[in-house]
Amino acid sequence: MTDGSTETADDPFAQLRAVFADRRALVLEDDPALAEHVVGRLLGAGFAAVDRFDRGEDVLTAAASNAYDVLILDRLTAGLDGLETLRRLRDGGGPSADAPALMLTALGGERQKVEGLLGGADDYLAKPVGDEELLARIAAQLRRAARPVKTAGGDVVNGPFRLAPGPRTLKLEADGQSRLIDLSPLEFAIVAELMTARGQPVTKTMLWDRCWVEWNFLPDNFVNIIDARISALRRRLKDQAPELPEEWHPLIVSARSQSLVFRDLGGT
Repeated sequence: MTDGSTETADDPFAQLRAVFADRRALVLEDDPALAEHVVGRLLGAGFAAVDRFDRGEDVLTAAASNAYDVLILDRLTAGLDGLETLRRLRDGGGPSADAPALMLTALGGERQKVEGLLGGADDYLAKPVGDEELLARIAAQLRRAARPVKTAGGDVVNGPFRLAPGPRTLKLEADGQSRLIDLSPLEFAIVAELMTARGQPVTKTMLWDRCWVEWNFLPDNFVNIIDARISALRRRLKDQAPELPEEWHPLIVSARSQSLVFRDLGGT
């Protein structure tokens, strides 16, 4: 395999069933059709239970006595809106007060996104959003919530690669030797995002948000920009790791239509 543009990893979205197993989600959405779709998609992806509400007051009642693993909240709802509901839930100290929260809303402006994140949301998605994007972002939040807090020097190991977030280095350790892989700041940010996902899919929108930080908007051609950078990064990694088996390349592979995965080569 020499080109990853059409290469698909062993379906990481199917593997998310293990991530979602025994998980319970709360959905605040007053559009019946959309609510039914989201609930059905989460259950189909492996969630054990999904409780759906159309009023913020009902969310506060449910969250006061139930521990939810993730909250998916619309901002525009009857009664308490999603943002005020989240603020009260965070302040209430109940069993779901610290659950990761995603705002899923038609209010997608930059100012509104900032309001949502400052108001306690862990992620902010503007409608409409595809199932692939929604599931990948939920998985990312669950992964972060489950991972113990690490020091800045905590390394991520994937096969012969050792990524050090503190000094921002990627090393190849093979045959008893270690050497640095030469990457630009943007290339390191991409590799770090993909490696720390540990085999879970990262959508291109997520990559853009987290790696192209100098941009404050999503351009129409962002997918083409990412694809060009990923193609160059695949070649760069292969050129600097000639001792790796040919079948390991490309190291960054496509997952379905809009997601990417760094191959799981083993490690911690």
